[in-house]
Amino acid sequence: MDLLRFTRSEWMRGLRGVSEDDAARHFGQMNSIGWIVGHLAWQEQRTLFLRLRGELLFPEINEEFAFGAPMSTPSLKAMRGAWNRVTKGADPFLDSLTTRDLLRDLPLNGTRSGQNLGSAIRRMTFHYWFHIGEIQAIRQMLGQKRLPQYVGNLEATAPYRAER
Repeated sequence: MDLLRFTRSEWMRGLRGVSEDDAARHFGQMNSIGWIVGHLAWQEQRTLFLRLRGELLFPEINEEFAFGAPMSTPSLKAMRGAWNRVTKGADPFLDSLTTRDLLRDLPLNGTRSGQNLGSAIRRMTFHYWFHIGEIQAIRQMLGQKRLPQYVGNLEATAPYRAER
């Protein structure tokens, strides 16, 4: 879970300094930063609440920010608030996971999916990195300067550890 937590912190670093106005901008077919924040709240909610426990903290996020949902321009503040609630709600569950838990099948629509929970969390982590890059590209198009460079202090925060 260290890598997911590190990734979330890099995500927040990439959002630092984004204004409500900037988060509402669209460039061509690109979604707004506000939408992207809602989209990542959707994936965490879908993976760690809906698929595992059948719970939706924010039913509207499940509709408005799913993969393929129409372009929209939500409030960055509202989306960050939702993202914070989803991730804070997921953390105790993530802290409780064992290797055995990570290897169990993660159901999709109530049936076996063939994807285990560990793979779903890995996919979610990589999904963050995709959108971190997208947000930095949007910020560059907005003319913003002094953006985060490269990956932060991975070695201190989430170093590689041999399998146990």
